[in-house]
This record gives sequence, structure tokens and C-alpha cells, in this order.
Amino acid sequence: MVGVNSGDRYRELIQGNLFSSFKLAVFVSALVVCQAAFAATVNTHPLTARKAKTQRISESLHARKRMHRLAHSRPTTSAHASGTGLHRRRHYYERFNTSSFAEDITEGDVTAGEDLVVRQAAVDALGNMNGTVVAIEPTSGRILAMVNQKLTLSSGAQPCSTIKVSVALAALSEGLITKETEVRLGGRYHMNLTDALAHSNNAYFEAVGRELGFEKVAYYAHQFGLGELAGYDIPGEQLGVYPEEEISSKLGGVGKMCSFGEGISMTPLQLGALVSAIANGGTLYYLQHPTTPEEVANFEPRVKRRLDIAPLIPEISDGMAGAVTYGTARSLRVNFSEEEILGKTGTCSHAGTRFGWFASYANTDVGRVVVVVFLEGGRPTFGPKAAEIAGVLYRNLYQHNFFLARPTLPADTAAVKTVGNSN
Repeated sequence: MVGVNSGDRYRELIQGNLFSSFKLAVFVSALVVCQAAFAATVNTHPLTARKAKTQRISESLHARKRMHRLAHSRPTTSAHASGTGLHRRRHYYERFNTSSFAEDITEGDVTAGEDLVVRQAAVDALGNMNGTVVAIEPTSGRILAMVNQKLTLSSGAQPCSTIKVSVALAALSEGLITKETEVRLGGRYHMNLTDALAHSNNAYFEAVGRELGFEKVAYYAHQFGLGELAGYDIPGEQLGVYPEEEISSKLGGVGKMCSFGEGISMTPLQLGALVSAIANGGTLYYLQHPTTPEEVANFEPRVKRRLDIAPLIPEISDGMAGAVTYGTARSLRVNFSEEEILGKTGTCSHAGTRFGWFASYANTDVGRVVVVVFLEGGRPTFGPKAAEIAGVLYRNLYQHNFFLARPTLPADTAAVKTVGNSN
């Protein structure tokens, strides 16, 4: 019985080993087949380096577009998600309720005493933009053309960055800066007056304004004609507004007054009178608007006051020229580059209306003309657009030989009437 049992156990062991070997052989065979199949799949569909690179670029572009869509689909103001501890980032989009375009803007204008060439050039340049154009002879204060007189003679608007011209002259008058003085704007960042005017740098003028203080800023602003009538006996002209005290610190204080003209209302005539004084070397004329040919024939310049800015004009000229050459007003050169133009732009908004300013003068060998463009409206309205319009006007004047030599007023100041200050 023992022998039989041993033999049976031996046969069972042999059979079990054979079965295990068979299973192992089957498994190994299956593994080989799978490896061969996998290798065949990889080799059949190779992925070249160029195709992989193209795919990555495509996916990246797709992802960026998708993220852009997601970003712009978010709400437009920042807020905290109540009770969740999560912050939602939103973008602010300013809404405007004033149109940048208008029809019949010249309706009601009194034109009999204007220079017809200058007026037509200004009307064509302004087109259907909602704004006004004023052209002034800086050596006499005569208004050559005033397009959209209703707007020109209104209560004015925030001067935006054009206020920087007044602030620059104030700082130069006080000896606080020269055109080369580097003003620290944070960290290692510095800027001088020339670049600050050309690029309309707000931080620079806020720093300079705070250093001057409100009393000095206001004193020079009044000397330059802000807060008083710019014209002499022009029906309907309004004063504008210059605050009697510094605006609230919540609104930016004197810094914002000097960078954006916050709290100030300036008229195109006031800005034109100041730029005319810069163009002529320091004489602040009363602006006069002849309304008949007889008034033109009998025209007499009237001086409001003499400004002690002649030594300072070269200090700001580079910045005003730089604005047109490479700065915020370079759009002017798209339309006109034959003569040197010096100017300053301004862009800001208030109560749903955007303002676009550009004040300039043509610095030619045969005389100068001052051009002020003021626009109001929505998104199409801004300072560089006003500069572009001025470029078209200068182009029109140039094509009509406006800058050729012509008879000028005698230099004898005995013919010029000086009129006392009128506040």
C-alpha cells in the first residue's frame, strides 16, 4: 500500500509540474505576442519632432484664446465672494453717455470777422467730431477762427494733462527744477521735465505739484489766466473754475490738480491765451474775436499782463516739441511734418464724458499760429485724436500757403493797448 501510494503521489507531482510548465509557456508566448503587437503599433505611427512642435504651439494658442475669453467674461468690478473666503477679480469698464460725434456744430457761429482760409481749414479738420477748434494769432491775440462757438464759450472742462504746462512754468519760475532736473519717481526710476512733458508723466507732475504746494500752484495758474476771462468783450464767454483751496486728499489733493487738472475747469480760450504767451515770448494778450470786416480793419491788440517767462520758454520747448516728435502727440505728424509744431495733449473723463485736448503752436520763420483743439464724447475721444485733427488743420493751412511771408504788425508797442486786469 505504501508503494502504491508513493507511486501515485509521484505521478501527481510530475503531472502538476508539467501543468505548471505548460501554463508558464503559454504566459511567455502571450507576453511575446503582446510586445510584438505594441512594438508594431508604435512603429506604424511615428511622431516626428516637427509634428510634436506644431501641436504644442496649437495647444498653447488655443489655451491662450480660451483664457482670454474667460477673462473677459468676468464681471466688471472687483468684489469679495460673501461667506466663501474667495476673491473674484473683475475688470472696470468706464461707461460714457456723450457721443463723440455731432452734426451742425457750426450752427450759430459768427464768422464775418474771421480769416476765411483758417476757418475752412479748421472746419474740414474737425469734421463731424464733437468738439471745437480755435486758431489764434499769438502776436496780437486776434482769434482767426473759432469753430463751434457754443462749446468754445461754455463753462469749460477739466484740463486733463494740459494743466502740466502751467505747473511746469510754475516750477521753473520758482527755481524748483530745470529741464534737466531728475525727479525720483520711486525706486531707481527718475525722469526730467523734457521727457515728462513729452510722455505726459503723471507721477512726475504730482511730485512737483506737492513740492510746490497749493498756494504757489494757484498763484501761477492765476497769473497765466486761469479762473478769469481770456477774451476782451466776447459775448457769452465764461470764466471756468479754479478752486480757492486744495481739493480733498480723497480726490488726490494738489498732486491730482497738477497732473490731471482735478477740480479745475478751463476753457479753450484760456488755454489758447497761455500757449500764445509761450509762443510770443511772454505777453498775455486779451483774445479778441472780430465780428465784422470793419473790426478787422481797426483791430488793436490789448495786453492783459506781461509774464516773466521768456527765460523759461526754452526750458519747456524741448518737452512740447518732444510730445509731437515722439510723445503723446506724435499722431499729428501723420498729417503734417513740414514745420516744427510744439504742443501738449490731455485726456481724462468726468461724469460719463471723455475729454480730449491738444494745444499747440507752429514755430515757423514767418510767423506763428496757435491752435487749440478740444473734444468731448466717448471712447473715440482722447488727446492724440485732438493732435491728429490739429495735424490736418496745419496741413490745410500749409497747402493754402498760410506759412509764407506776409506783412506783419509793426513791432512798435506804442500801437498796443494795455488793459488793466479783469477778474
